[in-house]
Amino acid sequence: METIEVQGLSKQFGALTAVDGVSFTVGRGEVFGFLGPNGAGKTTTISMLCTLLRPTAGRAWVNGFDIVTQPREVRRSIGLTFQDPSLDVQLTGMENMQFHSFIYDIPRQDAKRRTEELLNMVELWDRRHDLVRGYSGGMRRRLEIARGLLHQPRVLFLDEPTLGLDPQTRDHIWTYILNLRQREQVTIFLTTHYMDEAENCDRIAIIDQGQIVALDTPSNLKALVRGDIVDLRSSNEEETARQVESLFGLSVKREKGQLSLEVPNGEEFIPQFVRAMGPEIQSIGLRRPTLDDVFIKLTGRAIRDEGGSQKDEMARHARLWMRNR
Repeated sequence: METIEVQGLSKQFGALTAVDGVSFTVGRGEVFGFLGPNGAGKTTTISMLCTLLRPTAGRAWVNGFDIVTQPREVRRSIGLTFQDPSLDVQLTGMENMQFHSFIYDIPRQDAKRRTEELLNMVELWDRRHDLVRGYSGGMRRRLEIARGLLHQPRVLFLDEPTLGLDPQTRDHIWTYILNLRQREQVTIFLTTHYMDEAENCDRIAIIDQGQIVALDTPSNLKALVRGDIVDLRSSNEEETARQVESLFGLSVKREKGQLSLEVPNGEEFIPQFVRAMGPEIQSIGLRRPTLDDVFIKLTGRAIRDEGGSQKDEMARHARLWMRNR
């Protein structure tokens, strides 16, 4: 059964088309990822699905509710963790949870039970009476996830859930996220531009310039890049690229002074390649394709880190969410 159904969803801001006719479905209990760079349309899409923005065209249903005609029902059936922090740092962790339970009119005994369950799940029960301003970035993100689950939503939207966190904390956050499906029986829809964490999703939609350019499992997406990837550096990048295309008939991807080639069998290719190219090759390596390679193959460029404009946009959406809830 589909928890989210999207048909030709579009959003325009004046002459700018931020989302351009995207269509996809998300199954119940699925971890579904939206992967793309800053400005690709990830946050705009998630904002429409959460009823923070009204679509210009197309339709979508979340938990069976129409996002345009039934926004209140959609909001009550979802949880949302914003890209930027939305906690009140002058309150304790417990007080933030209590305020959320009040907003959603959760019965007191249910709220008390759920708060203890969730804060224990994210390992914050012992810090529940501490002010949030004293929490680390990872602790705040864990509290936001717990708060988003307090009213038992059927879908949890996570917009860049690990943005700005160190690798170890990101791994911990993902441990909690992947346990949610089993413990809470919740569907998880997340946006990210981190290739490694997108591997944790059941399916990934790669979005670029407002359009979905691929949608499949991580393994099937990586199969789009056939064979192996050879990465190399050369003392004469331009000449090496020209010779590779001339001698081997291969296209060359360039990124930050590194050349990358897609070859059927890297172990056989490298020895003959080095003999042909000579001493201008400074380093060479062989690896299996990653989602980054898939993105480069589909779009011609690598994903860049998110910029401040995306943060500003999400902060504005957060204010809309609090005002309209």
